[in-house]
Amino acid sequence: MTHILVIGGGIAGTATALALHKAGFDVTVHEAHPDTAEDIGAFLTLASNGMRALAELDASDVVTALGFPLRSMRVLDARGSEMAQVPLGEADDALLRYRCLRRGELSAALQAEAVRRGIGLSHGARLVSVENGPDEVTARFADGGVATGDLLVGADGLSSTVRQSIAPGVEPVYAGQSVFYGYTRSAPVAEDTGHITMVRGSSAAFGYAVSPDGEAYWFARVGGEAVPADALAHPTPSRWREQLVALLSKDATPAAGIVAASTDDIMATNATELPPGTPWRSGRTLIIGDAAHAASPATGQGASMALEDAVILAKSLRDTPDPDSALSLYEACRRPRVEHNITASGEISRGTRAPSRTGGGPPPPRPGDDTLAAQLDWNRDLNAVTGAVD
Repeated sequence: MTHILVIGGGIAGTATALALHKAGFDVTVHEAHPDTAEDIGAFLTLASNGMRALAELDASDVVTALGFPLRSMRVLDARGSEMAQVPLGEADDALLRYRCLRRGELSAALQAEAVRRGIGLSHGARLVSVENGPDEVTARFADGGVATGDLLVGADGLSSTVRQSIAPGVEPVYAGQSVFYGYTRSAPVAEDTGHITMVRGSSAAFGYAVSPDGEAYWFARVGGEAVPADALAHPTPSRWREQLVALLSKDATPAAGIVAASTDDIMATNATELPPGTPWRSGRTLIIGDAAHAASPATGQGASMALEDAVILAKSLRDTPDPDSALSLYEACRRPRVEHNITASGEISRGTRAPSRTGGGPPPPRPGDDTLAAQLDWNRDLNAVTGAVD
C-alpha cells in the first residue's frame, strides 16, 4: 500500500495523516472547509488518553502551546457546596495532563504541523462520492476534482459523506441534551487556573475552567427538546443567555452568574450519537472518529477517542500484511472501547446513568483500558499487544 486518502482535515483526519506519515505511508488530506477557521469558537478538553496519543505522534509540543492544563476537578452540588476535589487524569506528567483549548485552534495547529512534515493538504475539497474498485479507491469532489488511492479514510465528522457510502441512511440521533458554550472575563468567581469545576445542578449539568489570563470557559448541558435546526442556523446568543440564566438561577451555584457575565459569543449544539454496530468499512474505505462513533459529549472523550483512532489505525496498517487484515485488526481494537463510550455517555445525557462520584471525566472502565497504553505505544507491534497472529 502506497497512497492513502484522508477525507476531513479536522482533529481526527489531521492526526490520522500525522500517524500514517510517521508509519511511512504516502498520505494526502482533503478538507471541505476553505480554511482552518471552522468551529473556531467552541472549546474542548483533551483527556490524558488523548494527550498520550499525541505524544506517540511526536505532536505534544504543538498542543501544549495552546490552551491551558487542568490538573484537578472540583464538584459542586446544587447548593454550591463542594462534594469532591480530585486529581484529573495523569496530572503528574506534564505531557499527559488534561488540556482545555479551542477546537479550531487545535485543528489549525495540527494542520500546520502536517504541512510542516510535508503532508499534502487541500482546502475547499468537498467530497461528493466514493467509488471502491478492486485495486484502488476513487474520491470525487464538488469542484470536479478526482483523487485515487489504495485506501480512503473518512474522518469527515457527524454528517459524513464517506459513511453514507458504507452505511446508507445511518445518521446521528439526538442524545437527549442541548449543549451551550461560552466565555467571560468578568465571571463572579475567584478561581485559580489549573482545574475544572463541575456543577451538578438541579436543571442542567454545568462546568467551567479559568485560563491563566482570567478568562472563564464554560459549558451547560440541558435536557429536554433539541434546539431546532433553524435556531442553530440563525443563532440568538442573547436569548440563549437569558434562558440559561433563568434555568441556572434555580440553584445556589456560580453557574448563573458566569453565564450572565458572558459575551454574545454563546454557541449551541445538540448532543448526538451514532448507534453502536454502525458499519465502519467497505472495500478500501474506512470511517473513523465522529464519522464512525460519535457520542454525546457527557464523558468529554470525543476528541481523545479520535486521537486514539489515528495512532491505532496507523499501527494496524504498519503491522499487518494487507489492508483487509489491517482494518480487521483496527476494528477489533477499537469497537469495544468506543461503543462503550457511546453507551455510557448517552446514558448520562438521557439521565439513565448517574455521573461518577467525581461528577465528570471519562466513563467507567471500558473494554481495552488495561491494554490501551500498549496499543498506543508506537514501538510495540499491535499484533503482539492484542494477541493476534501475524
